[in-house]
Amino acid sequence: MLACLKRPLSCSSNRLPCVASVRRQHTDGKSMNLVGAINDALSIAMDTDPSACLFGEDVAFGGVFRASNGLKEKFGGHRVFNTPLSEQGIAGFAIGMAAVGSTAIAEIQFADYIFPAFDQIVNEAAKYRYRSGNLFNVGGLTIRTPYGAVGHGGLYHSQSPEAYFCHTPGLKVVVPSSPAEAKGLLLSSIRDPNPVVFLEPKWIYRSSVEIVPEGDFTIPLGKAKIVQAGKDVTVVGYGAQMLILQKAVELLESEGISVELIDLRTLAPWDKETVINSVKKTGRLVISHEAPKICGYAAEIAQTVQEEAFGYLEAPIQRVCGYDTPFPLIFEAFAKPDQWKCYDAIKNVVRYDFSE
Repeated sequence: MLACLKRPLSCSSNRLPCVASVRRQHTDGKSMNLVGAINDALSIAMDTDPSACLFGEDVAFGGVFRASNGLKEKFGGHRVFNTPLSEQGIAGFAIGMAAVGSTAIAEIQFADYIFPAFDQIVNEAAKYRYRSGNLFNVGGLTIRTPYGAVGHGGLYHSQSPEAYFCHTPGLKVVVPSSPAEAKGLLLSSIRDPNPVVFLEPKWIYRSSVEIVPEGDFTIPLGKAKIVQAGKDVTVVGYGAQMLILQKAVELLESEGISVELIDLRTLAPWDKETVINSVKKTGRLVISHEAPKICGYAAEIAQTVQEEAFGYLEAPIQRVCGYDTPFPLIFEAFAKPDQWKCYDAIKNVVRYDFSE
């Protein structure tokens, strides 16, 4: 473990530089599912940074979703290791490692379990640089955790806690939507000079498969992706919800409705410019996420657009979100914002008439 503690302490960032930026569809590379792309990114990060360590509950065995499979064998038990069942301890240990210059990649087994570590993340990691006047930082810290519904998770294995962390200055929050996005964004997160909460959509760990660029590459944090250009309505989402939105958009396109679909990728900081410019073009906005509606991230987007592009709006902004209830088990399908709820909301926005 001590072999990881090699990076000198500095008030300035000493993170590794980004190797390349990818903002396009990938046509060459290797077919991977999302969890495989995460594993590939972790392997590259540890191969290029001898101070990087990966740890968490069952991580040395590959983790419950096998995201770290084979990494202990490749890099050794001093760099890939299990921790006690203590989320607060995992976060506190990771903050300590990052504070002395190491790259700490901590896994919280499920996002639902992150709350015992909440104080460490929002009161220590997020504030470390600020309280020292930039003399010290924990920029080497990345906290990975699987979030969201999985079909049978119930109350304690299905939550989407992104809004809690987006409300905390000093943290970056990243949510990938596909294998290629996951690899590029995770490498950027690990190398970013700020602590990052990286939320992995476990529902599509294995069902999402695409060609992923081989080797080392990154996707810039804070830059949204226009998945599809359109002129009638702007639709914004992130994470696994992008697959749901794409199904709704396909139905709408067949009916002649042109949708501009945007994947936020990074929630903190989010790409206001891309979203606002899109709304100025289309005049309409629908935002969708799996998390509950009240104080959900969609509210921040909606209010910002209302403040900065109100004169361009041709219909009220719509949010399609999860229900404001504890996450159900047998009624999960009803609680989630599925393609039909998204389809109805988008269609209603396009058909809205202020004169009625």
